[in-house]
Amino acid sequence: MTGLSLGIDFGTTNTVIALAGADGASELVRFPAPEGELFAFRSALSFNAPSDRPAERRVEAGPWAIEAYVEDPLETRFIQSFKSFAASASFTETQILGRRYVFEDMLSAFLLKLRDHAGASLADMPRRVIVGRPVIFAGAAPNEDLALRRYEAAFARLGFDEILYAYEPVGAAFFFARGLSEDATVLVGDFGGGTSDFSIIRFSRRDGEIQSTPLGRSGVGVAGDAFDYRIIDNLVSPALGKGSTYSSFGKTLPIPNRYYSAFARWDQLALLRASRDMREIRKLVREADEPEKISRLVETLDENYGYQLYRSVSRLKEALSTETQAAFSFAAGSIQLERQVKRGEFETWIKPELRQIEDAVDQAMANAGLGALAIDRVFLTGGSSLVPAVREIFLRRFPAERIESGNELESIASGLALMGRERDLERWCQRV
Repeated sequence: MTGLSLGIDFGTTNTVIALAGADGASELVRFPAPEGELFAFRSALSFNAPSDRPAERRVEAGPWAIEAYVEDPLETRFIQSFKSFAASASFTETQILGRRYVFEDMLSAFLLKLRDHAGASLADMPRRVIVGRPVIFAGAAPNEDLALRRYEAAFARLGFDEILYAYEPVGAAFFFARGLSEDATVLVGDFGGGTSDFSIIRFSRRDGEIQSTPLGRSGVGVAGDAFDYRIIDNLVSPALGKGSTYSSFGKTLPIPNRYYSAFARWDQLALLRASRDMREIRKLVREADEPEKISRLVETLDENYGYQLYRSVSRLKEALSTETQAAFSFAAGSIQLERQVKRGEFETWIKPELRQIEDAVDQAMANAGLGALAIDRVFLTGGSSLVPAVREIFLRRFPAERIESGNELESIASGLALMGRERDLERWCQRV
């Protein structure tokens, strides 16, 4: 492994790792997962222990964590999207099976299991790692310094001698810049699960090496996960009682919306089932004006249908990226929800998020002091870059021939790994 550079794109939804050798090539680390080999490792953790044998605690990560949770949801604590807590000063710790976990503990546990599942390819870690970081961390008031200190503590536990950080869109830009045949000013948009990040960089080549000058950047804490929630809020929650009413002491009252906020993340549904709200929800089956809808909500929670629901949502979102109309189908137990959805409907649902993304693009250009004519190339990466309404934001500003996309999940990790082979890393990275 001597001479290899490791790039880690720790994402809200997926984590991708790449290795780059002295020859300049990069290779993604792959995992022999239950459903087949993959390189996008789900950013999830599970903690499982029999209630009568708490000492037999088992920790899993990635698709193995999902598998453990789906098999035994009552005895498993499942955590995903925990990257969103990295910059939150209000998140100090959580109790998991009687043990205290701070953010660093969760991240290091995740990384150690990821390394184990990688097998021989990461049996002997390189001494240098380049870690991707968002331009703007998720959260209402993100504390960047706190997030990076937490990252540093977690990655140090894996024994790295040198830990460097680079903006995620800069990693994608470096990956893209290898194919440039001439100097260019590039706007890179990286659309992840939790954040959408933008960087504008001037690239040039000097003596065979890529030179770069950062010009502007911005980010916003909305992306693919927010799109998923909009689909559920408009397609699924109304069928489970949202917007309906119940009768109490002769009055007609609305079903509380708070029951449906948990659908923003499928793993949170198990917490709703274990909350005091569940007793109220069961009571509403008798009091609701449309009891069949509340019965569906109870069944969804009791039978732990969250994972199946989000898979149905993901399939619809992917289909609407290539088709103007697609079928939504969610079938679990006695629940059967089917509907044709037009792309225009979906785009109406996500208008608030699209507006925030659009504002962030304009902010990056304002920070760089550049107009659209000064941008030579646009590179879009990340799963939500495939959403036509997202792409339209750029088509309204730039000629279509300047816009490129591709390598939606691998470009950041590969770019970070390749970046680690550069002699002057300070141009690209920062230290804590």
